[in-house]
Amino acid sequence: MYLGVDLGGTAIKVGLCDAEGNLLSTYEGPTGTEHGSDVVLENIAQYARKIVSDSAYTWEQVAGIGAGIAGFMDIPEGFIKLSPNLGWRNVPVKRILEEKLGKPVKIDNDANVAALGEAWAGAGKNIPNLVCYTLGTGVGGGIIVNGRIYQGFNGMAGELGHIPLVPDLEAVVCGCGKKGCLETVSSATGIVRMAKEAVERGEHTSLALIEQLAAKDVFDAAKTGDETAGRIINRAALYIARSMAIVSVIVNPQRFVVGGGVSKAGDILFDAIRSYYRECAQETSQEGVDIVPAILGNDAGVVGAAGLNLRS
Repeated sequence: MYLGVDLGGTAIKVGLCDAEGNLLSTYEGPTGTEHGSDVVLENIAQYARKIVSDSAYTWEQVAGIGAGIAGFMDIPEGFIKLSPNLGWRNVPVKRILEEKLGKPVKIDNDANVAALGEAWAGAGKNIPNLVCYTLGTGVGGGIIVNGRIYQGFNGMAGELGHIPLVPDLEAVVCGCGKKGCLETVSSATGIVRMAKEAVERGEHTSLALIEQLAAKDVFDAAKTGDETAGRIINRAALYIARSMAIVSVIVNPQRFVVGGGVSKAGDILFDAIRSYYRECAQETSQEGVDIVPAILGNDAGVVGAAGLNLRS
């Protein structure tokens, strides 16, 4: 059995998986971020032991534990350099959890483990080479090569949201400090920004009637034929497709899996991405390639984290 930990700023989700990636049970409890890293790591240890004790399995059957964490880290050493979400700096997660639990521990960033979850037991099952996009507040990503996460030499591989794509005259500064990143136009944040700018320009759009704009509002308006909303969604889809065209001639994946809250928009987004991808991608690199929605939802993180001891 393998334990996966999805460590969030407000909640810790723990999942118990078998060696085939089947999620058998989950448990969720508060993170306790305000009490510091020692308390958070102790909570992880307690939740891990609880989920096993409440199951039909024994602690002796647990072969390894993995954790997905948002932040900058030394993955081989299992060391968190900086996690703004948690307020952590220089925390040796691997060493502390191994001392507390007596099992091998691996960590990786949250986008990578979500990609591994989809590759192991989700929309990418039995597809050895795939790339996963997570479209949410930002744009995350993960690259799976021969069934394993590709991390690069210092763990920065798969930062798809920071591919610089937007031309200078249209570019805005990204949260990373650079200009023109994919994340600035294809995340929920980017879509809302473009919608607000359109309203401020005085464009004739139903979006002007909404006080607290969300990305879902833009998609809903586009589905009813709102031209401004449709143009914004097409722009977001175009840059996702362009990034995929770049990735396709570097990694040559068989499948792109797209998850995250924005992906729930459905066909209006996926049809546009697929259409633009056919226009943008080099012909031979797109042969046999498909673009599909993720299927594990909020379970992708714990499943992927559980798989770290097998497939990273």
